Amino acid sequence: MTDQQADTIRLHKTDNVVIALHDLAAGYHVDAINAKLINTVGQGHKIAATPISTGVEVIRYGQIIGKAKSDIAVGEHVHSHNLIMSDFDQNHDIGSECRPLEPIVDARTFDGFHREDGRVGTRNYLGILTTVNCSGSVARFIAEAAEKSGLLERYKNIDGVVPIVHGSGCGMSGSNEGYDTLFRTLSGYAQHPNFAGVLLVGLGCEVMQIPDLVGHRKIRSDGNLRYMTIQQTGGTRRTIDKGLEILNEMAADADRITRKPAPLSQLMLGMQCGGSDGYSGITANPALGHASDLLVRHGATTILSETPEIYGAEHLLTSRAVSNEVGQKLIDRIHWWKDYCSRNGGEMDNNPSPGNKRGGLTTILEKSLGAAAKSGTAPMSGVYKFAEPIREKGFVFMDSPGYDPCSVTGQIASGSNLIVFTTGRGSVSGYKPTPCVKLATNTLMYERMSEDMDINCGDIVSDGVSIETKGEEIFQMLIDVACGKQTKSEELGFGGAEFVPWHIGAVM
Repeated sequence: MTDQQADTIRLHKTDNVVIALHDLAAGYHVDAINAKLINTVGQGHKIAATPISTGVEVIRYGQIIGKAKSDIAVGEHVHSHNLIMSDFDQNHDIGSECRPLEPIVDARTFDGFHREDGRVGTRNYLGILTTVNCSGSVARFIAEAAEKSGLLERYKNIDGVVPIVHGSGCGMSGSNEGYDTLFRTLSGYAQHPNFAGVLLVGLGCEVMQIPDLVGHRKIRSDGNLRYMTIQQTGGTRRTIDKGLEILNEMAADADRITRKPAPLSQLMLGMQCGGSDGYSGITANPALGHASDLLVRHGATTILSETPEIYGAEHLLTSRAVSNEVGQKLIDRIHWWKDYCSRNGGEMDNNPSPGNKRGGLTTILEKSLGAAAKSGTAPMSGVYKFAEPIREKGFVFMDSPGYDPCSVTGQIASGSNLIVFTTGRGSVSGYKPTPCVKLATNTLMYERMSEDMDINCGDIVSDGVSIETKGEEIFQMLIDVACGKQTKSEELGFGGAEFVPWHIGAVM
């Protein structure tokens, strides 16, 4: 931030707009531009700081966010009525800004659940994973039966029984990109370190067959995975009874696992934003970026995703790539998305959403520049497909849609044992088996929805809290949550409806 006054902020010295820090009425004199407002301007929205002629580029964060589609006067509201997307060419100077972060000497630890494959969970759930929509209700019936049986009262070290149900698994090709993506997603959940054991339930006749998922390999190194089909077991009632019996067997093993110290290098953080506003790139996202850097300095892994929502800002990531190969992988995913949108009648710049626009965001370029701030400054050490197992430490990118539940599903399948979600409009959700920390971008929304928000980042603007101080607060909250502190979404019981695999391809 370069210039903050009582009513506006200029984010970069080259910007030709300033951002309103609260609702400002028409006629209000804005000191930063020495002019009166021509229109009423809402919090988080843009105000022209200089005259901007038709076709001239509008600059925010020191970057192009679009061009004026009509002449814009000083003090005029800059938004969808006078700002449009512009053609742009990015300079993908791969690796030019790749600078390793200094490792932390006095490394922190957290108390987690150590698994036999060497990974560490932040929660200790039992999962009921479905291969197909047709087994979803039965999976829920088994979980309900387990709860009614008092299983969780008998086994105090188990956080809960989580049915993972979805709307796919059949009516699809068995040998295309969509099948491979769902296969990776289900495999990732079956192996997730926040599950102490998993029961895999299918119908029996679906495309996504249990024998293919299980194969000849040992999905879980601890062996705590069981599977069955409803058809082979003998119908709903017998499957519920058998499932309850299996859960009790797995629970006895899971309950013996207790929290023990682990290095922060065992944390894998999925970073997400949804319901963004004009404050997102000013407060919560850069603060999360600082927390991400702290985790990377401890040897942990942090994941940025939502490929359509870094479109136009991907050069900020490729410039930090550790190699030409890694940088080119991200560029290739952008090209894949352009083709994907074209063949499905969509456009990469069909964002922001109506809620984003009400919060002050106008073009996908503007939204992407703010979203990329979550990545901090660390080198980008890897680029992965959706739900692909993540092997590198440090900051990485995982390809995903911008649709939040789907994107988080991929991050968890890739191994995330923590999720952070920044929001300016007030998103509500949770993502079992992984706890989700919610960051509010502005104080007004935080006060209105304090029962859903874990941390208020709006005080960066309202109270002058530094990005670094807020980032350290987020970092400490992540350690506390990794040690077992419940997030607001966990307290409210979220996580039963947010498993959303990415559906690619025809439904047949």
